[in-house]
Amino acid sequence: MIRILVTCVSTVSIIGMVAGARGGYGMSMFAAQSSPPDPCYDENGNPRRCIPDFVNSAFGKDVRVSSTCGAPASRYCVVTEKEEERSRDCNICDATDPKKSHPPAYLTDLNNPHNLTCWQSENYVQYPQNVTLTLSLGKKFEVTYVSLQFCSPRPESMAIFKSMDYGKTWVPFQFYSTQCKKMYNKPSKAAITKQNEQEAICTDSHTDMQPLTGGLIAFSTLDGRPSAHDFDNSPVLQDWVTATDIKVTFNRLHTFGDENEDDSELARDSYFYAVSDLQVGGRCKCNGHASKCVKDREGNLVCECKHNTAGPECDRCKPFHYDRPWQRATAREANECVVCHCNLHARRCRFNMELYKLSGRRSGGVCLNCRHNTAGRHCHYCKEGYYRDMTKAISHRRACKACDCHPVGAAGKTCNQTTGQCPCKDGVTGITCNRCAKGYQQSRSPIAPCIKIPVAAPTATYSSSEEPTGCDSHCKTPKGKMKVTMKKYCKKDFAVQVHVLKGDKAGEWWKFTINIISVYKQGGHRIRRGDQLLWVRAKDVACKCPKIKPGRKYLLMGSDDDDSRGQSGVVADKGSLLIPWKDLWARRLRKFQQRDKRGKC
Repeated sequence: MIRILVTCVSTVSIIGMVAGARGGYGMSMFAAQSSPPDPCYDENGNPRRCIPDFVNSAFGKDVRVSSTCGAPASRYCVVTEKEEERSRDCNICDATDPKKSHPPAYLTDLNNPHNLTCWQSENYVQYPQNVTLTLSLGKKFEVTYVSLQFCSPRPESMAIFKSMDYGKTWVPFQFYSTQCKKMYNKPSKAAITKQNEQEAICTDSHTDMQPLTGGLIAFSTLDGRPSAHDFDNSPVLQDWVTATDIKVTFNRLHTFGDENEDDSELARDSYFYAVSDLQVGGRCKCNGHASKCVKDREGNLVCECKHNTAGPECDRCKPFHYDRPWQRATAREANECVVCHCNLHARRCRFNMELYKLSGRRSGGVCLNCRHNTAGRHCHYCKEGYYRDMTKAISHRRACKACDCHPVGAAGKTCNQTTGQCPCKDGVTGITCNRCAKGYQQSRSPIAPCIKIPVAAPTATYSSSEEPTGCDSHCKTPKGKMKVTMKKYCKKDFAVQVHVLKGDKAGEWWKFTINIISVYKQGGHRIRRGDQLLWVRAKDVACKCPKIKPGRKYLLMGSDDDDSRGQSGVVADKGSLLIPWKDLWARRLRKFQQRDKRGKC
């Protein structure tokens, strides 16, 4: 431990003393920054580490003590040494008399050697009883030293503790005793290694210091700690120096054997604990992200955080700045928190370590609840059912437009993200799939809304303004509504519902591909459902007898024709009945079919 041969020193002296005790490391960890307009940024506006001023954080603060003389008033005697002889000067401690009181406020007032004020305990509070001094710093500090300037002889045994949770739990900082093993179960002057540099040690060196009365005990938190030279990269020591509260426990008075003298009462009045100054040197803990601490609205001491950080110690990134993980600032890197990239479409984000690693430790932010119909980690593309309006920037609130795919013509609701083209069903076209493609015509089926038009349309070879000669007047399409009667059903050999798909000219015949949907009367050819051929003479087609168009459904009733050219299929001529299908006929034809089976035809 440090040997200090002074009686009363100022704050500046103690800072210099502790710095010198640490050797080469000195105060580089807490080195002051230059003072531009904002110490947290350089002249080019780039972030850099910044730290609050080094202060005596105990100055002016209240200290809770377990013992103070003067209540009731009591005598105390001060031992002085003159020419190798000891003498006692006795006085009265009276808490009711300001001139004779020694309150705990004297521990942290302005320490002036010309007007020395001392807190003083009751007389002879001896082991196993002890006296404690407890100081709250108000927030986390990085403590460099704890010092006590005594008005009495230094204790024979004492301990310094720290708390990191505002006094809920305590851990030892340092022990002082001539009987380390007996008092604290610690070896005397144990070596500090990297394995135990976050542990308190015990020393007896404080009792060898002079003078006998009015001496100083100063504990340096980093003295002899192996990682002190690399403090920025030592989380162990960063944690070691952190404290919210300091407690000093005086366990045993140093009586020098006077309690065995004849006048034991006088001896007992001569020994007590008295301290003129308690100092805790350090900096407000801000993790390199603030240059000062200020009072918040509730009066609590907090860091004035920069570098997009937040919290009482700037120990986290402020909201929406989670693109990379929070880190303590170092001399080499400010480790500024970075805003999430959400293209103005999100107000919240979170950090994802896996994505951060995959990006080469460049970006780990994930946007939450993307608005304006956007999606993705950075709200950088349009969500399902929307596509990019390339005339607007991705950050524009209307950068994504609705696909508006047609509910029947489109095969889905998701369109191309760039063009907005919806996925169309066969034969359907348009950005939104709202019309039939060329060569297709509309049907009434929601499954196949557009069907293909035959390549060669079945049209007559005559002029549209002049009907060919030779057409019999009786084969023209009858006017008015066509009725389907039992009489007509019985006169025909077959009756079927057909869907005409396409037609092709084949010499004197037209060959139509039809799909037979329902069979109500089979005839001699035993007609079955499915795709078949329908043969119609070209002359009858030209005379519109029967009148037939691909893509439509018809009721076909006709007679078996021996002149079918030996081809498979069905033949229709001018005597056949081919009329547009009506759904209400299905039930009627089933009744005709039942009557036919009962021999009604």
